[in-house]
Amino acid sequence: MRLLQAHATARPQEPALLTAAEVEAERIVALLRIAVALGLMLAMMLAIDSVRAIEEPHLRRQIGLAAATLLSYLTVGGLIYWAIGKGLFKPWMIWLAVLADCAFLLLNTFLSLVNTGVPGGALFVMPAVWMAPVVLAFGVLRLNPSRLAVMLVLIAAGLGWMILWQPPQTTPDLAGRIALSLAPPPNVMRLVMLCLAGAVLVVAAVRMRNLLHRSIDEARQKANLTRYLPAQLAGRLAGGGLEALQDGRQQPMAILFIDIRGFTSWCEGREPHEVSTLITEFRARVEDVAGRTSGLIDKYIGDAAMILFEGEHAATRALDCAEGLLAEMAEWCRMREQAGDAGLAAGIGVHWGEVFSGVTGTPERLEYSVFGDTVNTAARLEQLTKVHGMALIASEALLQQAGAEPARNGWTALPAEVLRGRSQRLALFGKAQG
Repeated sequence: MRLLQAHATARPQEPALLTAAEVEAERIVALLRIAVALGLMLAMMLAIDSVRAIEEPHLRRQIGLAAATLLSYLTVGGLIYWAIGKGLFKPWMIWLAVLADCAFLLLNTFLSLVNTGVPGGALFVMPAVWMAPVVLAFGVLRLNPSRLAVMLVLIAAGLGWMILWQPPQTTPDLAGRIALSLAPPPNVMRLVMLCLAGAVLVVAAVRMRNLLHRSIDEARQKANLTRYLPAQLAGRLAGGGLEALQDGRQQPMAILFIDIRGFTSWCEGREPHEVSTLITEFRARVEDVAGRTSGLIDKYIGDAAMILFEGEHAATRALDCAEGLLAEMAEWCRMREQAGDAGLAAGIGVHWGEVFSGVTGTPERLEYSVFGDTVNTAARLEQLTKVHGMALIASEALLQQAGAEPARNGWTALPAEVLRGRSQRLALFGKAQG
């Protein structure tokens, strides 16, 4: 179906939308990377006075190492934010940012071990390792499970290797150096990193909540539209196809009309609930057959229905639907006759040709429908079932499009008709009620 093809073309847009969302997430991560670097630099500056009072060369080297790492981290965040703003950032570069986050964490942690001479067994006394929650929080914000999984594997593998690492020579005063790593200034750094990780997760939670609200709003809008438009169009509406539907199109389509015979006389003297029950039964059977043949029920008009078929094998499916309705209506009428309620039958007309299809109306009341000579012809074929005493009449155009051979499929050739509004005779075939 062309409608289904349009829906299929909406699907390839999804990766592009996801990619755009991931790049936007990376822009937020870049901003947070800058904020984290500045926050840690501020915390480190506050701790410098305490370190100056301790005559330990390795502590001064540690401060220099941390400063160089944070400046590099700040630079990376700034460059990524600038590149995204200028449109120079490509989606594949997100992986470089992921690897950079992991590399900064693991390299800084390992250099801290080397500088202090502390064995890997004391890895988690190093303040640098507490950057891990912040880096993983960045992964959560990216909303990409595969990237978060890669980050987790790299960080776990890197820290696992460091736990087994041993310095090349025994470090004098090892206990003292470990004690210094647990002093108030390093603990303040740990606390700051923990708070920063929490802040990143808060941003991630806010962003996910906003995305959820947006999804709910879009679902509500789609639900409101499907109150007025056929449910089969929901997928196309979800893909942003309402504007295209409003523009309309010219396309080949099979049109089927079905109407209950003798309905007006049957209603005389009936209670409202009896009429309502009859219409409900009729529509339930129509919807069942139309659903099995992928027909789109355009509208109900009292005791009549109009069903559309477009796209691949549309004529064949319309023919299957017509014959399915013929059998369904015959069974329904027999059931009602057995219950003592005779006098009902159904007439079906089906035709193939060009139509205009589209959405018309105002936002308060939208309607999807088709217009043109093909629609009028199908409606007149349904009316001709009364004249020819047939339950189903199909045009030769439909049978040819469906590849059906009338002689082999129980069709009866009917006199060619010149229908109102047409200059040429239309070849017709019919089937009686089974």
